[in-house]
Amino acid sequence: MTYGEAVHYIEEIPKFTKKTALAHTERLLDELGHPEEGMKIFHVAGTNGKGSVCAYIRAMLMEGGYRTGFFTSPHLVKTTERFQINREPVEDAAFVRAFEQVMEAVRRRMEQGDEHPTYFETLFLIGLLLFREAEVDYVILEVGMGGRLDATNVIRKPLVSIITSISLDHTEYLGDTVTAIAGEKAGIIKPGVPVIYDGHDPEAAAVIARRAAEAGSPAYALTPDMVQMVRTTTDGVDFRFRRPGQPDAREDTRLLHIPQIAPYQMMNASLAWLAMELLADDHGITEEKRAAGLAEMYWPCRMETVMQDVIIDGAHNPDGVAEFVRTAAHFHQDREITILFSAVADKHYGEMIRTIAEGIRPERVITTRISGSRQVSEETLALLFEEAGVREVFSVPAVGPAFDIACALKGDGMLFCVGSLYMAGEIKKWISEAKGAEHA
Repeated sequence: MTYGEAVHYIEEIPKFTKKTALAHTERLLDELGHPEEGMKIFHVAGTNGKGSVCAYIRAMLMEGGYRTGFFTSPHLVKTTERFQINREPVEDAAFVRAFEQVMEAVRRRMEQGDEHPTYFETLFLIGLLLFREAEVDYVILEVGMGGRLDATNVIRKPLVSIITSISLDHTEYLGDTVTAIAGEKAGIIKPGVPVIYDGHDPEAAAVIARRAAEAGSPAYALTPDMVQMVRTTTDGVDFRFRRPGQPDAREDTRLLHIPQIAPYQMMNASLAWLAMELLADDHGITEEKRAAGLAEMYWPCRMETVMQDVIIDGAHNPDGVAEFVRTAAHFHQDREITILFSAVADKHYGEMIRTIAEGIRPERVITTRISGSRQVSEETLALLFEEAGVREVFSVPAVGPAFDIACALKGDGMLFCVGSLYMAGEIKKWISEAKGAEHA
């Protein structure tokens, strides 16, 4: 079987299966010889920031000399991005081998009356086989959606459970209140396993703390007073982190630097830092090396500078966009701002557009549409920006040409591309192909 054939099969899965229970995933793990057993696992859930938290953990572990396996979603350009050994996607041949092993296990289970696994469930099982084959030292598992019913929740004894910020997203599946969604995310908490969580929202924090207490799990909330901004520039953010329970004194804090320009990344980096502090006896990495790792963290399309003054951010829900706006508005004090925007149909794009228009008041906006069944027309998005008060609005059907036009229109200002990770992926592919053409 070729890589393309395997990917095509996986992409077709949603058309002929339905959501399965965790017991279904466990039966498939039985067939595969439980590749997860013996793995040292970081399990990370949350609405926003979970991918960044995972990437910060990976950066610190790599700085300490460890080999990491990272399972993440979605991919931006190629399916193998979901399975990374250190910072590299797995090779196509390894992916195909793991796919074939999973499909053989699926065939055996279906002969006994089981359902076919879901799209995400299949990818998760492939990831575990890949990490076992690669003999990684640590595995970092990013929850796909929710937590309680997510396929990754078959992991019985992770090293730590981490829950990032909670906000309204995927409400049709997880509930329409922060407390309901927090309850789903808190479903990853395991008896006796330490829990680290974002304590900004009191309602969400109360749900997580209560669930941790019920499970007998040590719980550590990251609260706003534990993180203090020092400075933010186009090179990143410097901030001070104060350990839980320490007095609020300068000598009891640690000065840290991250290369991302968004202030909200301080909280994601701090969640990762706190997790690594709690597990210091396991990994043995010094504070100096951990700090060096944070400073080298790379996570594509999360406030990523892809060209001079051109930044891609994967914010794709109202809370994520609100955080994006705080960052872009900071730079708007001195620079003109151009926005390239797209969104998918099942997101609250009207609210996102109003937040951008009112919070940044950009000089101009270019709207475009992503490919696929969930697309929203560029004209629909443009009209909403015009209604929100943006004077200069352009609509361009295809992402690549829209990006080129946006780059040309930004002049000496800054261009922010936001609204959809799918758009971010298409832009990255467009840039890569353009560079390839230059060197052809």
